[in-house]
Amino acid sequence: MIRRLWRAGSLALALAVSILRYGQMRLRGPLTLEQRALWMQFIGQAALASLNVEVRVEGQPPQGGLLVSNHLGYFDIALLSAVVPSAFVSRADVTEWPLFGRLSRWGGTIYLDRSSFTSANAVAGEIADRLALPVPVVLFAEGTSTDGSEVLRFRSRLFQPATQRSAPITAAGLRYVVDDGPGGPIEEREVCFYGDHELLAHLWNVLGLPPFTAIVHFGESRVSVDAREAAKETHAHVVALRTESVPELVAS
Repeated sequence: MIRRLWRAGSLALALAVSILRYGQMRLRGPLTLEQRALWMQFIGQAALASLNVEVRVEGQPPQGGLLVSNHLGYFDIALLSAVVPSAFVSRADVTEWPLFGRLSRWGGTIYLDRSSFTSANAVAGEIADRLALPVPVVLFAEGTSTDGSEVLRFRSRLFQPATQRSAPITAAGLRYVVDDGPGGPIEEREVCFYGDHELLAHLWNVLGLPPFTAIVHFGESRVSVDAREAAKETHAHVVALRTESVPELVAS
């Protein structure tokens, strides 16, 4: 309980400082998308540091284009933001999350209603516009988060803006490794936010976990002219990167 309360207080302080920083930035005028991405980096780094999460990076983060990774939950956004200023494509219902929905809007998130063809077309257009910026657009192409037991098939539709413009596509494999607790090994799925988990209940549980390491393994950027082929190749690349990520740590 002490660990949970200490981390909750540290996280609340980090979020408060980040909100104050956003307000100060807004006083200077409207924020560009690059400035919003840099603010997201600040809040990602502050949040992970407040929870004493160690970050491990393998490979070179991209400076633009489309960044595609597996999706394990909300910690993925903090992790990728902390490592490289980014814009995110997220499902539309995230806007309804307490506090985090507002923070995601401030960060310049692109929202997708996956049940709407019109929304998909609009999002594809917005991705196309942002591919010209010097920050990557992050796409969780599985369409949902998982418990880490597998990487679901990637949906190809939102690869089209990158393939049509010959923009680089970078794969990233994400993994969380939790220190053993008093009762023995703790699985990665305890950090993952998936299925019918409730946000605040899940976060409260994570606050009580032993320290954990957040790992991101970037692959080399590639250019493709076919969306379906790009989705297939990137999926295989993400699976390989996740499997290979910091093997000496994963094996320990």
